[in-house]
Amino acid sequence: MASQQPIATVYVRNLEERVKPEPLKEALRTVFSEYGNIIDIVAKTNLKAKGQAFVVFDKPESALAAVEEVNGFELFDKSMQVALARTRSDATVIATGNEEEFDAHKRRRMAEKDKKKALEAAEEQKRLKRPLPAADAAAGARPAKNARGAGLKSTGAGPATVVPDEYLPPNRILFVQNLPDDFGKDDLTAIFNRFEGFREVRTVPGRSGIAFVEYEAESGAITARENTAGMSLKNGEKTMKVTYQRQ
Repeated sequence: MASQQPIATVYVRNLEERVKPEPLKEALRTVFSEYGNIIDIVAKTNLKAKGQAFVVFDKPESALAAVEEVNGFELFDKSMQVALARTRSDATVIATGNEEEFDAHKRRRMAEKDKKKALEAAEEQKRLKRPLPAADAAAGARPAKNARGAGLKSTGAGPATVVPDEYLPPNRILFVQNLPDDFGKDDLTAIFNRFEGFREVRTVPGRSGIAFVEYEAESGAITARENTAGMSLKNGEKTMKVTYQRQ
């Protein structure tokens, strides 16, 4: 869910991937510091995110000015592509908020990542179930020499791809785990009825530590999960796990 507050962070991509993080950050600081006070620069180093960075200003106006002026500017012989980030950075939240706001911000960020991974996992599952093109299917039907079982039709259903709980796509019902043994319906209702469309909490007879929370619409469940996943309970003894119910 995108932040409704002004964004003071600039997202930069199409950076030269061969430049090491520290020289890259120094070069970005030199370019962007003309537009305002920079409080943080995050240069991505993992393979999927190489060539990307975030420049965090102390004021949204500085970020806007940088986007307008720097987009297309060449750095290390590559034209930078610059835009406002979709959400506030950790550095901004730390500088402008309190610990509670930062914890909520981290939960929302993790929920966004989980949602993205859920969609990617669902797409991969669809891809695995998709029938082969006719030519490939015909080729696969011919047994290969010395290949154990290659090309032979399976006599039983293969193992289904199981999507981990954290990556399940959103729906109206949340699955809540890792609850204290003495945590009941009233305790959970006090946490989850703050979110729009709350319907009920359902516990499982004979099973402690888990429950289901239902909302009238998927949007209510999404908001609730973003704000409660990873919440500490019983003075930090337990960390509540909140995912979507497996359909």
